Order: sequence, then structure tokens, then C-alpha cells
Amino acid sequence: MAATTAQPMSSLPSGLGICTTAPDILYLPELVFGGLVWILVASTHVAPPNPLGWVMFVSIFCFVMTFLWMVIFACGGHRNSYGWAAADFAYHFLAVIFYLSAGVVLAYITMILKPSSVLFTIYRIDISAVVFAFATTLLYFIHAILSIIRWKNF
Repeated sequence: MAATTAQPMSSLPSGLGICTTAPDILYLPELVFGGLVWILVASTHVAPPNPLGWVMFVSIFCFVMTFLWMVIFACGGHRNSYGWAAADFAYHFLAVIFYLSAGVVLAYITMILKPSSVLFTIYRIDISAVVFAFATTLLYFIHAILSIIRWKNF
């Protein structure tokens, strides 16, 4: 049987350990997919501005917070504390709620946008943003579930 370097679910990783543990390995896909939502929404004509402003807020907020969260975990700033395990779940659950609401808003706006020959490229970009928003929601949801399991086993 091969030796494994993965840590048990009852401890928080630090350093390169975040690349080998079950919930923390999702940081990079969350950053990539969340960044794609940010880029795709920003590259289209923002109309109507208020709902798409929410989508931009969610994508930028979650991108920055996930990056900071990953850096804190990589540097070992959590000191393997029970409170950080709870905060990890709380943040990822909040990100799920934010991204789910942003994805629904973006899907609704894309649905009411009528594709024409002039707006067809923007329509396709919006569809891509919706797909990546829901994919990012799924990644955050999986991370939240694995984080609560780790928190309960702490």
C-alpha cells in the first residue's frame, strides 16, 4: 500500500498541504472559475447595471476573499484552531449563498436578453458567465460540505 501525505480531516493544513487535502484543494478551481465569471461579466455591456453590479460584487468579493483565505492557510496563520475550521465553513457557506443568488440573477438577465445579430456575441458571453457562475457555486458548495465535516471532526 502506498504512503499518503494527506492530513486527516481533523486538522487544518498549512504550506503546500493545502494542495493535498480534500476541501482545500478546491481553492484554485474556485479562483479560476470565479475569475472567469468576473472577466466574462466585465467584458459585456452592463445593462441593467444594478443586478449585474451585484454579480460583479459577488465575483470580486469571493475572488479576493478566497485568495486571502488561501494565503492565510498556506502561511499557517490559522494555527490549527477550532475557530478557523468553523470560520472556513462559514465563509464557504456565505460564498455559496452569494454565488447562487448572483447566478440566478445573471441567468434571469441573460434569459430576458433577446439575442440579435448585434448582441449575439454578448449573449454567448453571458451564457458562459452563467455556466461558470453555477460551476463556481458547486465548487463552493462542495468545499462548504467538506469544511463542515472537517469542523465536526475537529
